[in-house]
Amino acid sequence: MSHSRIIRQRIWDRLKDVARPDTRFHLNFAEVIPDYEGSEIATDRITALAAYKQSQFAFITPDNCLVDLRRRMIEEGKPFVMSTYGIYRGFLYMAPGMVPKGAELYAAWLDGMEHFAKPITLEEITKLGRFDFMATGASAVSMDGVRFGKGHGFFDMEWGMFTDLGLADDATPVVATVHDVQVVEDKLHPSETDILVDMIATPSRMIEVERRGRRPRGIKWNLVEAEQLAVTPPLRELARMMGVA
Repeated sequence: MSHSRIIRQRIWDRLKDVARPDTRFHLNFAEVIPDYEGSEIATDRITALAAYKQSQFAFITPDNCLVDLRRRMIEEGKPFVMSTYGIYRGFLYMAPGMVPKGAELYAAWLDGMEHFAKPITLEEITKLGRFDFMATGASAVSMDGVRFGKGHGFFDMEWGMFTDLGLADDATPVVATVHDVQVVEDKLHPSETDILVDMIATPSRMIEVERRGRRPRGIKWNLVEAEQLAVTPPLRELARMMGVA
């Protein structure tokens, strides 16, 4: 078993005590990054950041622990893009005015996002401009900013697509939100596809990461499997745009 998988399993064992069960996947952390006790307090820490306050166009992952952040962004009229689960249906765009007053919480859930937000292609995203803020959940994240997802590499893939199109780069602020039990004290060495985060928001603290290296850039096409390409519409779109396919 790889070092990262050992860390994930260790964290998942602790996470069972503080995770909020998912309606579909319950506590199957291999399929869902869950919400957790105190996530609203962690969200308070995110919304207090200057990078968040100044944000005019953000990317938010569909993780359950980001429901409250998505709700607040909808209430504040902050536009953002969110990937669908597994990126199977690409990306959704939430713009100001799309949600009736009082329905913000429902709209922030994945089913609500599918109902109120509109599908958006990579080409359409590029016309809206660069992301100036990114937020993601994680299965685990180290004190030095190495983030582990569920093991499927979705955020790494999203990052690769966005950096290939100039929508994000090494200077784009990335915050991860996790419960304190998901913070790994070990010093970890990122792989060629691991995305280093700048900040880690937990219920008890905001950890500012001292970046040790550069983030990867672009899709590593030699690592993309045919099946992955077949089930990920934005990846196929990017391949066409870049003349890879």
